[in-house]
Amino acid sequence: MVDVVLLLAVALLAAGVVGTVIPLVPGGLLSLSGVYFYWWQSGFAEPGTVTMIVLTILGLVTLFVEFFAGSIAARAGGASWTTTGLAAVVGILLMLVTGPLGLLVGLFGTVFVVEFVRAGDVNQSTQSAIYATLGILASTAVQALLTVSILFGFLIGVFVF
Repeated sequence: MVDVVLLLAVALLAAGVVGTVIPLVPGGLLSLSGVYFYWWQSGFAEPGTVTMIVLTILGLVTLFVEFFAGSIAARAGGASWTTTGLAAVVGILLMLVTGPLGLLVGLFGTVFVVEFVRAGDVNQSTQSAIYATLGILASTAVQALLTVSILFGFLIGVFVF
């Protein structure tokens, strides 16, 4: 017989992987939810302590990347915190209207315009906008790899250890 608890946990973990590529869906949080739901339902017996520690750390790193990687990339490109905040708001609003492309265009355009107004340097504004946009794309890739690692780590922890 199929274990319903295991199926629900794996469904949450799979939703976590998918959620990393869908803006505003907390992939890391869904992954951790699946792991902790199964652990709780198993009476805190499966997966083992070491596996839980590793999966928790991976989940927390995923959440950190999800929330801060774009801002860190924008700052690395020279954008101010104000620019980063404005770009996030505009990107999210445009994403709601036009989808993921709106997020990228809104982010790039906002960083470019605000940094150009602030510093008057086309090259620096372009660099900041490129860093911010590539940072968002890279953070999505990293989140996907982390959530896939959590999914496989969970399955190995449950079935092997």
